[in-house]
Amino acid sequence: MTTWRAARGYALADLLVATAVIGLVMASVLGILRGSLGAYRWGAARVEAQQSARVALERMAKELREAGYDPTGAGIAAIVAAEPTRVVFQRDLDGDGLVDPTRERVAFVLRPGESVLRRDAGGGAQPIINDVKRLELTYFDGGGLATTDPAAVASVQIFIEAGVGSAAVPMQTEAAIRNRGG
Repeated sequence: MTTWRAARGYALADLLVATAVIGLVMASVLGILRGSLGAYRWGAARVEAQQSARVALERMAKELREAGYDPTGAGIAAIVAAEPTRVVFQRDLDGDGLVDPTRERVAFVLRPGESVLRRDAGGGAQPIINDVKRLELTYFDGGGLATTDPAAVASVQIFIEAGVGSAAVPMQTEAAIRNRGG
């Protein structure tokens, strides 16, 4: 025997309440999903900025440690220009006692108004890292005092802040100039 309530189905009010509840649940789920995707994007951007900054710092430090390499003892200058956002150094890689400015002189530079750190080794300034907010190069002499004299530079402190928005990452390292000549 079928009851009268079971035979007539759902009322319009029941359907409206169920639709409203489902709508609220879906809106909550969508809000959580949007927040999660935003956190994922922020985290991925931060990781990318960290990795890029680390690669740039390691490359700059490695090459700066080689500055002044001179197997012939000709006394080439290690650092040619020591500026807050630009460093130019050289090394005699082929051991001929001369520095070829198109292959053996290197510049790292962040130009004013740009957000791209570039490396110029004679073939044009190639990008190393994008989205650079700040590059600070601080030069120290043998006694650990700050200097702006390229001939006196014994180490370079490199500070770089890279990334977009709140995902920007500050990193820093110091590179000792091992081969000071000139």
